Amino acid sequence: MNSEKLLELQKEMPDGVQLIAVSKFKPASDVQLAYDLGQRHFGENHAMEMKQKHEELPQDIKWHFIGHLQTNKIKYIIPFVHLIHSIDSFKLLQEVDRQALKHNREVDCLLQFHIATEETKFGFSLDECEKMLQSPEFASLKNVRICGVMGMASLTDDRQQIRQEFHRLHEIFDLLKSKYFAASDFFKEISMGMTDDYRIAIQEGSTLVRIGSAIFGARDYSNK
Repeated sequence: MNSEKLLELQKEMPDGVQLIAVSKFKPASDVQLAYDLGQRHFGENHAMEMKQKHEELPQDIKWHFIGHLQTNKIKYIIPFVHLIHSIDSFKLLQEVDRQALKHNREVDCLLQFHIATEETKFGFSLDECEKMLQSPEFASLKNVRICGVMGMASLTDDRQQIRQEFHRLHEIFDLLKSKYFAASDFFKEISMGMTDDYRIAIQEGSTLVRIGSAIFGARDYSNK
């Protein structure tokens, strides 16, 4: 864990931008080190790993689920998750709502949009999202709260393309805010930007940046 880099990043974040330290595949001891330096928001993309760390680490940590979430794993994180960034289907949102009801919680969620060129990335199209938001089935959900949007830029060295994709996500946020969430103060988050592109994301209006390798170093995926 690069303590110096974490402190640099914490100081670099402008007002209104929250640093999410992405601790996936890293031991709880690394999270504890970051916690001891004042970091409270951490991101994970595996439900069981996040559940285990939640049980081992200080209870005032705010856990962000940032990966592709399987419906059968939702139940493991619903009791404590702070924000789910990666709602990419109505089926998933319905299951979050169902599990949240069991715990008498209203769970904050972001809608993930597909803004990149790669087909492998998940997310709504704007048309799919609007159909969902206009449906009576969506209106019936009582235990989820849509707080904004999330997106991942293309894996490319073309900085202008990355900027355009982030700009597009901000446009989607503005449209949804004006048409569906104008009266909702909580609809305010734009989750975009990672280690290689977070500065562009901040310039384009990100409120949540997800930075992992710059803080925790490269990850070993061989056993995952």
